[in-house]
Amino acid sequence: MKYKTPAKLLLLILCFSSITMSSQEVDVESRADQLFSRYSYAEAIGEYLRESKMGPLEDYQILNLADAYFFTGQFKKANEQYRLVYGNDGALNAQQLNRMLQAFSKFGGKDSIQNFLDNARSTDLSKALENAALNRKIISEGGTSGIKFEIFNLAVNSPQSDFAPFFFNELLLYTSAKGYGRKPLYDQSGEYYMDIFISKILNNGGLAGSTPFNGLPELKFHKATPFYEPKDRSFLYILSNTEDGKMLFDESGRNSLAIGQVDSTGTFKYAIRDLSTSFYYPYLDKASGKLYFAARLEGGYGGTDLYYVYTNNGLIMSAPVNLGPRINSPGNEIAPFIFENSLYFSSDVFYGFGGMDVYIAQMQDNDNFSIPVNLGSEINTEYDEFGFIIRNYGEEGLMGYFASNRPGGKGKDDLYGFRVAEKPGIKTFALKGRIVNEVTGVVVPEAQIKVLDSNGDILKELYAAENGTYQFEIPWEAGIILEASKEKHSTYRVAFDEEQMETMQESLFDIPIAFIEDLVEEKEGQTVIKLNKVYFDRGRSQITPQVAGELDRVVDVIKKFPELQLRIESHTDSRGGSATNFRISQSRADAIKAYLTSKGVPESNILYTIGYGEDKILNDCTNGVYCLETFHKQNERQLIVVLNYNILY
Repeated sequence: MKYKTPAKLLLLILCFSSITMSSQEVDVESRADQLFSRYSYAEAIGEYLRESKMGPLEDYQILNLADAYFFTGQFKKANEQYRLVYGNDGALNAQQLNRMLQAFSKFGGKDSIQNFLDNARSTDLSKALENAALNRKIISEGGTSGIKFEIFNLAVNSPQSDFAPFFFNELLLYTSAKGYGRKPLYDQSGEYYMDIFISKILNNGGLAGSTPFNGLPELKFHKATPFYEPKDRSFLYILSNTEDGKMLFDESGRNSLAIGQVDSTGTFKYAIRDLSTSFYYPYLDKASGKLYFAARLEGGYGGTDLYYVYTNNGLIMSAPVNLGPRINSPGNEIAPFIFENSLYFSSDVFYGFGGMDVYIAQMQDNDNFSIPVNLGSEINTEYDEFGFIIRNYGEEGLMGYFASNRPGGKGKDDLYGFRVAEKPGIKTFALKGRIVNEVTGVVVPEAQIKVLDSNGDILKELYAAENGTYQFEIPWEAGIILEASKEKHSTYRVAFDEEQMETMQESLFDIPIAFIEDLVEEKEGQTVIKLNKVYFDRGRSQITPQVAGELDRVVDVIKKFPELQLRIESHTDSRGGSATNFRISQSRADAIKAYLTSKGVPESNILYTIGYGEDKILNDCTNGVYCLETFHKQNERQLIVVLNYNILY
């Protein structure tokens, strides 16, 4: 695979991240470090190898060597160096870890990388592993292969880099380094400074004509990645930081990229600007007022992450908010685009096809997203695909554009058009909520959750967090069985059809499970099911409505805990003859058993019944002793004893 160096990655994908004044080089310790800092990777490799013969390299130098191998396409050697540091418990930053896994997959294949991930330190990758698992499953099952794209190269492409398309009514804006005499050469690349061009969109999706776009202020430096808002007739784009026509540099001698804004009157202002930070690919979601962009800010999850700020009438109203680890990976994320409540973007995370791939994530409530799903091999290749945009195309489906450096193009990055019959991406089932105690409503931590298909095969297995919350996402199924369990708790197991699945994922879905200690108590030296006290009619054993109501609680307990083994005890007071009391109590115990079995309790759960009559009086109200009714009632009782409680728990 032809893989870009970071200079090209910054130049072609991130729109020239920064320009460094040659008179202000960063101090480094060795010639190899100096070569590496100038992106002279081939020379840096030779120098690091020479220096290693003179003495061991520092960890950061080994990682520099690994990066140099990686960016020159020597993936096996790169992986060896990354793993040398990783295996010694050295610290790899998120990007280096992502590149190590990318390199591993390029020479070892997807199976090899999976074997590595199965034994990796779990804290190294967090949600990226969950995202990877879903994408591997979808790709292995051909989940993305059903949607067929008609992809075509565009006539406006040049030998230079053409990328970052965006709709401008029935025209297309895009970025190019072809210059057309309006821009000076960009010294680091041999290409011209980036500029924004415009072309006409033809009925078949092709482009006709290509001229520099005159709707934005002139700038002899970088101007790229346009966004157009048709309601406000306003533009956003990135540009080199300048003042009075000259580049502005920070204290380290770097010129960064800002986000500029031009309103309907043609008035320009900087929307987001920091002399030490570059911002890329602005996208304004008019409905929410969120301005999305890519940047590498402190506290991110990898390289460039996706962020947003709140806006109001063109003013920035908040600090940047990271989209979080569900979207942002140990790699680089760029080029956000929203269509029909779906976020499209590109990422070079390790579990893709290679380079930058296009992903789709469904937008949910409270700034949450579904797991990003790779659009599959119809769009993505082992090269770079990015800047994906899409819109409806009448009765013929949808159409859009993206950029790629795949073989067969006209330049370094080419624009491609596509037509597709239906919206790209696959349907998934995403559920989140809490595991709660069904009696108290208190959260239950670390319960096991299983999602099974209609045949009982496990689709997903996970554990709730310490605060009882859970979240998972799987490819859509015709029906599922949801199961939750924990030691000393009941097992929740319920089947849901597609209509129920659609409804339950629209909001938080709490799963109730019962705690056995809430349902039993100690009485008379034994564990019994907790019931309110009930009384049979005097001298009779028929089940009354009051008795039935309490016995229904026993039925519910056995449904929740089918492993319990019971003994049914019945006791009378001392009034009446002893033989009569034995007979009545046994008859009542048998009636209780008959009622329970009639309600679905298996006979195997009831080991035996016993009527004790007046043998186990609890107070002094024995034969011949006068007692108030209240004290006699203390002795008349029915107990459902759990015989194997101590064995089970």
